[in-house]
Amino acid sequence: MKKLALTSLLAVFAASGAHAANIIDGNPLYRPGEGHFYSVTELGTHSKSVDVVSLGEEFGYGITENMAVVIGATASQMDWFDAMSWDTLSVGVNYRALDMGNWKGDVIAGYSMAPVWGDHASFMDKDTTLYDWTVGVRAGYVGEGFTIAGHVMFDYIGAESFDWDEEGLHVMRFGIDGQLVLNGSWNLVAGAEYTAWVDEELWDAGIGSWDLMFGANYNIDETKFIGAYIAKEVQHVADGEWEVADGFGLGVKFGIDF
Repeated sequence: MKKLALTSLLAVFAASGAHAANIIDGNPLYRPGEGHFYSVTELGTHSKSVDVVSLGEEFGYGITENMAVVIGATASQMDWFDAMSWDTLSVGVNYRALDMGNWKGDVIAGYSMAPVWGDHASFMDKDTTLYDWTVGVRAGYVGEGFTIAGHVMFDYIGAESFDWDEEGLHVMRFGIDGQLVLNGSWNLVAGAEYTAWVDEELWDAGIGSWDLMFGANYNIDETKFIGAYIAKEVQHVADGEWEVADGFGLGVKFGIDF
């Protein structure tokens, strides 16, 4: 389900190691301050299907310095709006459980559905829409001019919102993201995430995939940034072999804190 939307992280300038994670710049440990909103808008496509364009929006609010709520959605169109779809809708909450100087750690929970509506299905179609419950942690170190963070996420995906039966799928995601500041305006960022299907038969078959990302970003100021990225998928197929997916994911982002 996560393949319906391009995922990535972008990062830019940090005034100091202690302050970096509070600047809206795509930092993997960023969070809004108390009473602050933020918005990250993403436009993406794929080098093998440039006629399909996706638009994503992530909107969050800092309830306190340690707790934030987030809503998100993605939509896509094909062949100049010949076909359209509302791909995903999500809500989530994260809590900063660890804040010891440069060391940061968040507990994350979320709920999403996909697809929501489109030319392929009616609104929340019972035959096509899947529901995803997520829990996990993200933690890392914010240094002088760099950040490195890892995460572990568990997803339960089912055909019903609250029917957690044996027919649902269980997924584990392990990832690492890094940010390197080049100067006061430019930075580079990279990330890797492995998705493992942990249900017994799929786990024994070793099925999973790597999602890799590299990006470059420009800080407009401490409350706004723009960036561009390239993404690649490598699949771990049933025979234990690796398959590199054709083409690249391509995208741009704009973020603002207010």
